[in-house]
Amino acid sequence: MIIDTTEIQTINFFSRLESLKEVYGIIWILVPILTLVLGITLGVLVIVWLEREISAGIQQRIGPEYAGPFGILQALADGIKLLFKENLLPSRGDTRLFSIGPSIAVISILLSYSVIPFSYRLILADLSIGVFLWIAVSSLAPVGLLMSGYGSNNKYSFLGGLRAAAQSISYEISLTLCVLSISLLSNSSSTVDIVEAQSKYGFWGWNLWRQPIGFIVFLISSLAECERLPFDLPEAEEELVAGYQTEYSGIKFGLFYVASYLNLLVSSLFVTVLYFGGCNLSIPYIFVPELFDIKKKSKVFGTIIDIFITLAKTYLFLFISIATRWTLPRLRIDQLLNLGWKFLLPISLGNLLLTTSSQLLSL
Repeated sequence: MIIDTTEIQTINFFSRLESLKEVYGIIWILVPILTLVLGITLGVLVIVWLEREISAGIQQRIGPEYAGPFGILQALADGIKLLFKENLLPSRGDTRLFSIGPSIAVISILLSYSVIPFSYRLILADLSIGVFLWIAVSSLAPVGLLMSGYGSNNKYSFLGGLRAAAQSISYEISLTLCVLSISLLSNSSSTVDIVEAQSKYGFWGWNLWRQPIGFIVFLISSLAECERLPFDLPEAEEELVAGYQTEYSGIKFGLFYVASYLNLLVSSLFVTVLYFGGCNLSIPYIFVPELFDIKKKSKVFGTIIDIFITLAKTYLFLFISIATRWTLPRLRIDQLLNLGWKFLLPISLGNLLLTTSSQLLSL
């Protein structure tokens, strides 16, 4: 069988076309991921700047003011400085665990952002088990911290890693029970469905009013999961130097720094999604009918408004967590564990039983 030149050119053209389709498919997957990572990075820079400014205001001192206007580029300058610092390795430590630990802590938190609906049309992965995927992947972060503490071959680092693991286990159960109560109320574990369920009855349909006890437990547990004051026992300076971060320097130390703020941001986002209606704005005296008419007509404008509403609610809780840092003293480790196991766990379990009973009676 003889194939002429025209047929060969046609075959080559279609083969190149298929290759272009594959490349286009890969780009179509990577662009949303890279956009989300860029947005998260900018969000972390803003959080660092806000924390420094709010902390300076509470302490009545001057905050960052030299790097950029109002010191807004200070966090970026710190990141560049850490990037060029020398990476030191402990001579007798486990270098593999020492190097892998920070990466696990950051990656596990980054995966949580994939199920957050910034808008009805802007979510990376709308999964039926969205909230439980967040709990599952975020529970890997303490494993990375424990690996870092053990791999450092330092007693303070190891104690910090053990504290991080104990603290995570103590508060993650209460957190999971609160999320389970929300899933029962919404008849779904999808984050988009949970936001949609809160939009049916407007402002008074938010889960904050239907689950006030669960909200308080969730807020306390999320602060403990983020290891923020008064729950920063794994890295208590007066007791453990810097905890599991003691032997780290350079970019690896920077990864722990970033992971802390990433975790704080994702926790605030989930408070917004689970209890405050996500991107819904049905607050009395703030509702603007003309704005929402435009939102319905333009998908792009509607998405921008949804993102703005979600972030506004999120940064409100970020302010609360930052203010809490300078308001409450640090707990002892026994007080921390007693609060988690003896108070929050029974309360969250009772809240789940009440929610289950009310759902059964409403059938």
